[in-house]
Amino acid sequence: MVIVENHLINRIPLLHIVKKDAQLETLPFIIFSHGFTSAKEHNLHYAYLLAEKGFRVILPEALYHGEREQGISEEIFYGHFWEIVIKTIHELNNIKEYYVQEGLADPERIGLAGTSMGGMVTLGALTKYKWAKAAVSLMGMPAYENYSLWQMDQLQGQGIKLPFTETQISEQLSILRQFDLSLQQEKLEKRPLLFWHGKKDPIVPFELTYQFYQSIKNDYEEVPENLHFIIDERADHKVSREGLEATIEWFEKYLLH
Repeated sequence: MVIVENHLINRIPLLHIVKKDAQLETLPFIIFSHGFTSAKEHNLHYAYLLAEKGFRVILPEALYHGEREQGISEEIFYGHFWEIVIKTIHELNNIKEYYVQEGLADPERIGLAGTSMGGMVTLGALTKYKWAKAAVSLMGMPAYENYSLWQMDQLQGQGIKLPFTETQISEQLSILRQFDLSLQQEKLEKRPLLFWHGKKDPIVPFELTYQFYQSIKNDYEEVPENLHFIIDERADHKVSREGLEATIEWFEKYLLH
């Protein structure tokens, strides 16, 4: 039987999903991050299937989302996008440290995954954390700087005045470069990495993700099986059943055996 518990770790609300009979064991460990304007509960189907396979899974609540909502307006909320991404990357390490220290997570078998913004968090975290042994990005992309510029172009194209000065934009881009995997792809170190992306995605451009995948293929020449990109020709910004199943199989392959 799989159980779902509410935990609060370092003031981060999260869901903890694990098989009841393995609750106190040291298990392979996955942190799955949700998307922008979503919430931790929305990815319970991933967590349940992973827990059934023998993983301990954590679904954290991102800043300003779900239980951490602060009632800010939609316009202000969107202005906090990158703050949320970077805050979540830092919080992943806090969560990992807690479960490793408690003897509940195997430090040699830790995976990261996420949808949309959560996929971006996952890819950004790979620039910082060697402890992440395998990763899955569903509709995410690693090119933080390029995506930030694309977002601003989209807003201006809709006639929305950017709530930032040129200096603020420059400062933000400087911070984002530190987490931009497309600018430091050597930090992947051939770790297993799976992408799923719909070709018709209007929110996170497919091209930005696919260009990155193409740029790192040579780095994986010795271990081509460690890198895979699933293209859904018809999908927009919603992960298919194929993407869900591929996520489970990826972690089963690289963290269980």
